[in-house]
Amino acid sequence: MKSKIIHESAGQRTFALIFETGDEVMATLERFAAENQLTGSHFTAIGAFSEATLAYFDWQKKDYTSIPIHEQLEVLVLAGDVAEEDGRRKVHAHVVLGTSGGEARGGHLKVGKVRPTLELILTESPAHLKKKFDPTTGLTLIRL
Repeated sequence: MKSKIIHESAGQRTFALIFETGDEVMATLERFAAENQLTGSHFTAIGAFSEATLAYFDWQKKDYTSIPIHEQLEVLVLAGDVAEEDGRRKVHAHVVLGTSGGEARGGHLKVGKVRPTLELILTESPAHLKKKFDPTTGLTLIRL
């Protein structure tokens, strides 16, 4: 993955991240967030994956169910945020993927292997976001 700051002003930074074939998006993005000390950020991306693992939050179980997809996919929309959780950077992403038959598959992105590229624009806000565990939902949520 290659990155470049494309805008910086008044505590706000905008990065372009260009992923290449074989890059795994979530792990790479978490490393990037830690290296750049990102806390309150949001991002969007388009591109393609050779395979992906999505997840669906099962409300009754209060846990995620994995949905592996083993085929070439178009990344129609990838959107998410980076927030601080217990001193660590936490990336949360949702994705809509297009299959070769024109169907859409979507959910939380757990793993996405890029092929051939993914173009991601990330903007860091000067107001940093923090996440805390919410026992009612079983989720770690942003608290303002």
